[in-house]
Amino acid sequence: MPNWTLFGLMRGQATTRWPKKGNDGQDGLLGMPRYQPELCDKGCTQCAEVCPSRAIQIDALAESPALTIDYGRCVVCQLCVEACPTKAMEASQDWAFGVSNRADLLLSSERGEAHTKPRAASRANFRRSLYVRHVDAGSCNGCESELQALNNPFYNLHRFGIFFTPSPRFADVLLVTGPVTYAMESALRETYEAMPDPKWVVATGTCAVSGGMMEGGYACGHGVEAVLPVDIFIPGCPPNPAAIIEALLLLLDRKPQRVKEGHYVG
Repeated sequence: MPNWTLFGLMRGQATTRWPKKGNDGQDGLLGMPRYQPELCDKGCTQCAEVCPSRAIQIDALAESPALTIDYGRCVVCQLCVEACPTKAMEASQDWAFGVSNRADLLLSSERGEAHTKPRAASRANFRRSLYVRHVDAGSCNGCESELQALNNPFYNLHRFGIFFTPSPRFADVLLVTGPVTYAMESALRETYEAMPDPKWVVATGTCAVSGGMMEGGYACGHGVEAVLPVDIFIPGCPPNPAAIIEALLLLLDRKPQRVKEGHYVG
């Protein structure tokens, strides 16, 4: 008997029971920074100055500190946390999440209701059988390494009835990584057009959501939404496997949206 077979038999089932219960595999992972406006000093701009992706913007003309965070641009580098002198920006374990509307990635001063979009078609028939076509539209391959982990024994994406397919003609979902370089734009459109209706698009990772660090460069634009209609946005650089699973379950109406206007609500 091969050693790896014996090892597997001795260890037993390795797949997590998450999200019903159990471990999501992200213990100790630093996530999106949290902002505490009551600790923010007027006139301080240190967090915005060190942000490499322009995710933090400050209105210097406002009477009180008017800071906005676009989690769709955040690369989770933690530089704002390290630079903030008053701890208004703090580290968290809020790992990346999925939202159905780009506006819910913008932090607002007050909690509101989640933005909703009209559904083009019912997803009820896809809840137990969903096929995903992945397109790398200029990624650094960080997102791809997380996608590969979806099929390992721990996460086992197949247990949800979700599968990757090499052909767009059999795909229900187009999962896009990368900022969509000009060289990949036509290929991305052709892949989308080859998919049967109904079909959905998932922008995976900060680059796909907004263009990320490469936004507006000589080789690429501003993310997937500038090219195709997007149904689910997953921020993070890169989003981890648990975040991708949660976003796909959100697409299938099997999980509620946990983020509204940049705030965790569940």
